[in-house]
Amino acid sequence: MEDTATKSPVMLYTEQTPNPESLKFVTNRMLYKGTADFREEELAHEWSPIATALFELPYVKGVYVCNNFVTVTKEFNYAWEDIMLKLKEFIKAYIEDGKDILKEGFAEAMEKIEAEVGAGYQYSEDDAELVKKIKDLIDTYVKPAVEMDGGNIEFKSWNKGTVTVVLQGSCSGCPSSTVTLKSGIEGMLKRMVPQVQEVVAEMG
Repeated sequence: MEDTATKSPVMLYTEQTPNPESLKFVTNRMLYKGTADFREEELAHEWSPIATALFELPYVKGVYVCNNFVTVTKEFNYAWEDIMLKLKEFIKAYIEDGKDILKEGFAEAMEKIEAEVGAGYQYSEDDAELVKKIKDLIDTYVKPAVEMDGGNIEFKSWNKGTVTVVLQGSCSGCPSSTVTLKSGIEGMLKRMVPQVQEVVAEMG
């Protein structure tokens, strides 16, 4: 029999995100070292038992797992005050039971898909050095801030002065993400990399 006395209890609290439809459920456990964004049930069924279980709830529209938190995006016709406690208890119980968060091989499968669709690879050899600088700036300055808000940002492509990024988690469909993108990220990249003329976003 497993000695449960030595296990630390699962702590879980919620944090607001800039997107009114998304809420971040933060735990004291590392759930997944990386980012896993599920917008469709099919992908969840294939790779994530926790996302699959959450999608069975009628008010869940999207699930995003990163490090020690799960960001849930709700259907707009539900109110957080009606469902937040249920979700909190559901996620806490799921983690306490020690159930799987993601299946083995998820990261590799996502990398393969990325390579196939060309995410992060759409630039010429001549631009490689420039792209590396842009990616480093996004990873160093933008990603940590976006993660605090329950989302994620990935570099996708560079083309003649335009940087395309992919927004995931709470950032996707968030009303304030466009403002952040234009005033914050675009402004910083233009200052640090004069070749950058604009930053555009795709929803991940």
